[in-house]
Amino acid sequence: MTVLERIIEDYPEAEFLKADGFDAAIVGFDVEEERLVYDSTSVVQVLINDGMDDEDAWDYFFYNIAGAYVGKHTPLFIKMYV
Repeated sequence: MTVLERIIEDYPEAEFLKADGFDAAIVGFDVEEERLVYDSTSVVQVLINDGMDDEDAWDYFFYNIAGAYVGKHTPLFIKMYV
């Protein structure tokens, strides 16, 4: 079961927004604000796997993904240190 599937199962009434194409980068859920939590490095890795170089992927991430506000349930992007 994916992290997203577990979140949907645990919080069936929650309203949240997804960053399309980055389900594999979901690492958690902000219960209070009902926001999906993504690992930024994993999001950038998806962009690299899709053909971007490292620098362009980070630029794209910061400007078009992390920098986008789409309302109350805008996803949260974090930097994980594991």
